[in-house]
Parts: sequence; C-alpha cells; structure tokens
Amino acid sequence: MRCFVTGGAGFIGSNLVDGLLAAGYGVTAYDNLSTGQPSFLDHALAQPNCQLIEADVQDADALAAAMRGHDVVFHLAANADVRHGTEHPRLDLDQNTIGTFNVLEAMRAAGVRRIAFSSTGSVYGEPTQFPTPEDSAFPVQTSLYGASKLAGEALISAYVYGYGFQATVFRFVSILGERYTHGHVFDFYRKLLANPQTIEVLGNGQQRKSYLYVGDCVRAIRCAVEADAPGFRVFNLGTDEYCTVDQSLGWICQDLGLNPKRRYSGGERGWIGDSPFIFLDCARIRALGWQPQLTIQQAVLRTLAYLKANPWLFEARA
Repeated sequence: MRCFVTGGAGFIGSNLVDGLLAAGYGVTAYDNLSTGQPSFLDHALAQPNCQLIEADVQDADALAAAMRGHDVVFHLAANADVRHGTEHPRLDLDQNTIGTFNVLEAMRAAGVRRIAFSSTGSVYGEPTQFPTPEDSAFPVQTSLYGASKLAGEALISAYVYGYGFQATVFRFVSILGERYTHGHVFDFYRKLLANPQTIEVLGNGQQRKSYLYVGDCVRAIRCAVEADAPGFRVFNLGTDEYCTVDQSLGWICQDLGLNPKRRYSGGERGWIGDSPFIFLDCARIRALGWQPQLTIQQAVLRTLAYLKANPWLFEARA
C-alpha cells in the first residue's frame, strides 16, 4: 500500500509516517513546514520507500500531482492550535475546511478513493452524554476549530456517497507524546521554566480532559484503516479515563520537583472554545481489537521527558 500523508512532518503526522513505514508501506509526506519540523522525519527519510514533498494543501495543482500513484490519503494537515484559531478565525476555515476540500478534489483528479481523516472530539462541543459515543447529537457550543473539522467531515461524507470514496474519520481527544509541539503540557513546562514559583492556569483547573498517547493513536489509525471497510466510518480515539487540568499540572510539578503557587484565570473555561469536559466512548475502535497501552499520567510524563530532552522546540515555537 502506498500512503500519502498530509501534515506528514507534524507531531501526529510524522509519528504516523514512522508507523506506516514500520508496517512495510511506502509513504509520501506532504507538508508546507509552517509548523511541521523536517527533523521529525530524519529517520523516515533515510528509508528508500519514503519521501517528503514541501508544498501546501492550498496548492491544488501541486497536491494532485503529488498524490498520483497512491492508494490511500491520510489527511492530517490542519491548524490544530484551537486558541490561535480563535484569535484568527480565517485560519481554521482556510487550513481545515478549504484544505480538506482541496484534498478531496486532488484525490478525485488523481484517482485515489480512500481517505483517513483526523477530526476531533471538539465536534461534539459540550455534550450531555459521557462518555460521548460517535452517534451523539451535536454540535452543541462547539469551537471554531470543531466547526471547521465538522465541515470537513461533511464534505468527506458527500464525496463518499457522491463519488464512491471510502472514508475513515477519527475524532481524537488531545494527543500527547514525542514530537509534541503545543498544548497544555508544553505551556505548563514553558511557564515553569520561566518562573518556577508561580504559574498561571487558564480556567479554574477543574476542566476534565481525556488524552491519548501518540503511539496508541497511530496504532488505532492503522487498525481501522487496515480493516478496509467500505463507506463512511467514524471512530472516537481516546482512553477510558480523564483527569483534571490541576491533576496533570500536579504530575508535571512533581516530576520537576516544584510546588508553584497557582493563579487561575478565565473562569470555568480558559479561553473561547475550551470545553470543560471531554470524555469519548471508544467502544467502536476497541471492537476492532485495539487497546491503549499508556495511561494519561504515563503519556503526560513521557511528553514532559521529551520536552526536557528537546529544548530547541521552545525556540521553534517562539
């Protein structure tokens, strides 16, 4: 199987590239390197069946030309920084929704009919059912990011039923692990490096979040795609647990040997679009034989260890 990965030099994308190569597949990583890091692909690009194309999903001609000859598209290219997208709403529309449309049109032109799409649990907004199943009523007070991903799902569904595509959609919780470049663990560690005595926490610290280790995420994606079922399928990806923001900060502080004073801001939620409770029902993906291997605490601490070993990431994000 020849795989085409948009956002292939990013956090999840580069880990997926490694996982696909380990399974013996050929891989083309397609990335504009605006947030992706070429160094994330150093090991992958040393293999003969992997290549990196530096280009943007907004370039429809380049996208279609690069995609020819592939069997399946893993579409991960997106603006995944929810807070940044809230400050710049056009970003989510252009990179997430229109970017997905461009990928679908490029697939149509290139004769590729299989797509795996990285969506988000944010499409559910603030549901009333926990854990939240894939058929839950939504959206309810979703973020701009969630809305842009939901629009992408709708487009993909239309191409499945209008053009005979085959689609697997993954609604992620927040993903942690090696090559992580933004999010709450990143922000907490950066703040503690700057000031070990006091830390600002966005929200009241009681927001309940579920997280998944990136290695477990990649295994789940492969598990579902390799099942190779027709039509339009949706899978939640997460664990069977959650933690509060305060709990995750406590694990980080304990690992660093710190006990900073916590200052809370923003009320119940830290920013526009933040959901106070995210917990997904993952029975559907588990029915395929997949199980997460790391707990949330283990994923947080593994992410922290990676950040401590790679301080250059903070300069790259400056």
